[in-house]
Amino acid sequence: MKQASVQAHAKINLTLDVTGRRPNGYHDVCMVMQSIGIHDIVTVSTGTGTQDIELTISHCDLPADSSNLAYRAAQLFLHTMNQPSDGIHIHIEKHNPIAAGLAGGSTDAAAVLVLLNTLYQTGLTQEQLMEMGLKLGADVPFCIAGGTMLSEGIGEILTPLPDAPQAFVVLCKPPVAVSTPAIYKAIDDVEIAKRPDTPAMLDALRRGDLQAVSRQLYNVMQPITAQMHPEIDDICRTMQEQGALHAIMSGSGPTVFGLFADKQQAEQAKQLLAQTYQEVFLTDFCRAGQIKQG
Repeated sequence: MKQASVQAHAKINLTLDVTGRRPNGYHDVCMVMQSIGIHDIVTVSTGTGTQDIELTISHCDLPADSSNLAYRAAQLFLHTMNQPSDGIHIHIEKHNPIAAGLAGGSTDAAAVLVLLNTLYQTGLTQEQLMEMGLKLGADVPFCIAGGTMLSEGIGEILTPLPDAPQAFVVLCKPPVAVSTPAIYKAIDDVEIAKRPDTPAMLDALRRGDLQAVSRQLYNVMQPITAQMHPEIDDICRTMQEQGALHAIMSGSGPTVFGLFADKQQAEQAKQLLAQTYQEVFLTDFCRAGQIKQG
């Protein structure tokens, strides 16, 4: 039996713009994506002798069957590589928030592809793994590569960007459920009044200017989601009152993140929000090559 583990990091959207809708229903986006320090630990064992795929998950009650993206990643890998299974066991030690707009499922699937490529010594390049991962979801290729990237198309066109200037990141997930398809449908029915200034964000990243990066944070989905769940805007205000350079929602929500230059202010914001919300985290940015050996 062989075994290996990696850290599977969450992501946030520094910017998120929806630029169009395709005839097949998919939406074109333009967003700057950033890996962050909080992560699951994904361990894969091969050669268990069962010829089956088995998935176990700790710290949560997610389904551990073929509806889970990590399980489907193993199926896809075996099928694509024409690799007979000698028994695969996947264990996810879950720390990333679930259904949070942070690519928690996508990053676990990405980790499974990376680990199986290593354990079966199939020699796929990162680009080939990313191409495979796209079949599972638009965020999976980014989760394989990590770091700071411009994401276009439906999320599959990725351009590496300079590393974001380091910041303290406070995340807060309110206890509400957000349907991503419902948010996209709502966006189709309104005229987007404000959009992120992507060129200005790219310039701020090139200059390594955290203040400028913070000023350019914007997510076109936030007004839609916050109309349904006003606590999202409340959390943003609280973070900024506690010293955040700026705070916005990530993805389709509901998680809000704030960028802080001062660690003490970030810790105070976390403590204050934790009095009301259960899922509050303090972390930082994570560089490219985010899936790291555990």
